[in-house]
Amino acid sequence: MLILAVCGSLQQKSGNLALLQQAVSLAPAGVEVRLSDDLRALPHFDPDLEQHGQLAQVARWRNAVAESAALLIACPEYGHSLPGALKNGIDWLIGSGELERKVVAITASVNVAGRGERGLSALRQTLNAVSARIVGGAGVVRGPGFEADLTALLALLTAEARKPDVPPTAEFF
Repeated sequence: MLILAVCGSLQQKSGNLALLQQAVSLAPAGVEVRLSDDLRALPHFDPDLEQHGQLAQVARWRNAVAESAALLIACPEYGHSLPGALKNGIDWLIGSGELERKVVAITASVNVAGRGERGLSALRQTLNAVSARIVGGAGVVRGPGFEADLTALLALLTAEARKPDVPPTAEFF
């Protein structure tokens, strides 16, 4: 099983990148966690850029997401929301469908429990636009329980990704 790990921060020494690097080493047996740096290369979202065909960097991003069984997104909070680079990456996927009903674990590397909640909430709201199957949603606190909490999140993500996708039932009012 392939889990694509996406860091919402482009900063090279990001705590969220460190979280994802740790996830690579904590992956359960039979699971590969692969770090993606595709957000860095994406142009600002503009469908007009693809009038004459798909852009290579956008195609690479879309293929990486499509080929994965699930995503693990570590998202810092910027200005009470999600980072622009991450939002831009999601925008490139909304119309093409690679994220539709995809299992996505969302978290953040934080120094204190409760930090980053607004950023994760904004990310959850954005992912709801594609009916992503979201797991997690709380920050992982750096400290003694970090590895155990991250291992638990990976187990939850893996278990959810192994479940068959059952589309939501229509609700009638």
